[in-house]
Amino acid sequence: MLTKRTSKNQVTLPKAIVQTVGEADYYDVTVQDGKIVLSPVRLRQADAVRAKLEELGITQDDVGEAISWARKRA
Repeated sequence: MLTKRTSKNQVTLPKAIVQTVGEADYYDVTVQDGKIVLSPVRLRQADAVRAKLEELGITQDDVGEAISWARKRA
C-alpha cells in the first residue's frame, strides 16, 4: 500500500493495515535493512500499574510527594 509523507514528516496508516495489526496509539519505530518498521505498542502494563495504584488508594498527589521526598534525599 502507498502512503505519503507530509511536510511535517507525518504519515497516515492505511485502514487495512490498522485492521490487520489492531489499533494502537503508539508505535515502536526501527530501521531494518533500510526499511522503516512500525510495531504497535500496547501499554497494558501501564494500565495494570494504574489499576493497582487505584486499588491501593494511591493518588497522583501521593506519587508527586514521594518523588519530591526521594529527590531531596539524593
